[in-house]
Amino acid sequence: MANATRQMAVANIQLLVVSCLMLTGCLSSHGHVNKHVALFVFGDSLFDPGNNNYINTTTNFQANFWPYGISYFNPPSGRFSDGRLINDFIAEYARLPLIPAYLDPRDKEFVYGANFASGGAGALVETNAGFVVDLKTQLHYFGDLVKQYFRQNLGEAKTDQLLSNAVYLFSCTGNDYLAPIDNNNSIFYRYTHEQYVGMVIGNLSDVFKGIHENGGRKIGILTIPSLACLPGIRAARPGNTCNQELEIIPTLHNQQLSKTLEELEKQLEGFMYAKFDFSAEVRKRMKNPSRYGFKIGDRACCGSGPLRGIYSCGGKRGIQEFELCDNIDDCLFFDSTHPNEVACGQYAELFWSGDSNVTAPYNLKTLFQLKNDKNV
Repeated sequence: MANATRQMAVANIQLLVVSCLMLTGCLSSHGHVNKHVALFVFGDSLFDPGNNNYINTTTNFQANFWPYGISYFNPPSGRFSDGRLINDFIAEYARLPLIPAYLDPRDKEFVYGANFASGGAGALVETNAGFVVDLKTQLHYFGDLVKQYFRQNLGEAKTDQLLSNAVYLFSCTGNDYLAPIDNNNSIFYRYTHEQYVGMVIGNLSDVFKGIHENGGRKIGILTIPSLACLPGIRAARPGNTCNQELEIIPTLHNQQLSKTLEELEKQLEGFMYAKFDFSAEVRKRMKNPSRYGFKIGDRACCGSGPLRGIYSCGGKRGIQEFELCDNIDDCLFFDSTHPNEVACGQYAELFWSGDSNVTAPYNLKTLFQLKNDKNV
């Protein structure tokens, strides 16, 4: 009964916000916000626009070569897909330009936000350490940007208002579970699944609190999908079977994530969030691809070996030979773990305007429309 009452209250708020904005002319007929709200992006390869192009890493953690970007970016931008990512579509819905990679030395304009995401990153510092920008460091970069760019250029009052109204988008922690199993990392096996998930969620929660301390109030986050049957996982296993351990852990993670977000909503003044059930939407498309416009849901378009699931797309990761499917849009996955541009667009639309069965308690459109007083 309590959940039903809460959902009804959220729905009423969303309806009231949209109605008020339509009446005042702040909202276009397509549901876009006319006056921009900044977007800050954190996470891993699902959101990385090319930050890993500018760090000392290996091609395992880069995607700045053909055929990455083939559907949209020429030359390749460093995005782990054939085209735009979920966060790119979100920026479009919010009437923002593509949010620049923070580490790109060519981008010095951050008035619309910044993207700190790093392919391979996790909430734990140990995850792919030395090759990626972990989430704690991404938060540190955000703090630097607030102090050295926004406060110096906009002043205190305008910066506080911008940070309060901004949306902070997260896709992180999948690598915290993939990397230890791939590398047989003893840190992972030293803990129970519940203990390890607790550490990951604890670090993620600390970053949310850090955003809040800097003035941020509105969080958007993806759940992590089942990792068990990704083409890259199955290709590496005898008989191309799923890894059941990677079925259990994401379920525990997503349950704990929901509890933590609800607790933070009570603890942190003004804190609100949109949690997109990415896990369910990926599962639906893998099981029934034709319903969503795909022909193939269980294999990659670009790669080699079984299911084209070996991570060789582009021929620069130790294996030069790879295949590229005839029609990229046919396959849900572009490479062994990453969705293609069409799938990213579908996920973004649900994240932006999906109902409470998909994105809750708010969707991103509502978060972008809600205005926070700078003193909240």
